[in-house]
Amino acid sequence: MQQRDIINVRRAVDANIGRRVRVKANKGRHKYSIAEGIIQESYPSIFTVRLSADGDSSERVVSYSYTDVLTRDVQLVICKS
Repeated sequence: MQQRDIINVRRAVDANIGRRVRVKANKGRHKYSIAEGIIQESYPSIFTVRLSADGDSSERVVSYSYTDVLTRDVQLVICKS
């Protein structure tokens, strides 16, 4: 059952590659980081998001696992363009 859920999360991420998302990541002790970026690539166990820094021209690429999304340690919200 859990494997099927991970596959569903992966399919949802795959369907939104190239779209802008808002990422809310749990950093522990009731701390969260919120950033916006674009889903870049999908791999068998992880996916990458290119995050844009606020007011800065620098960008960084972060990776998250599908299980992070499944356990809600990472939440993705598709931004409307």
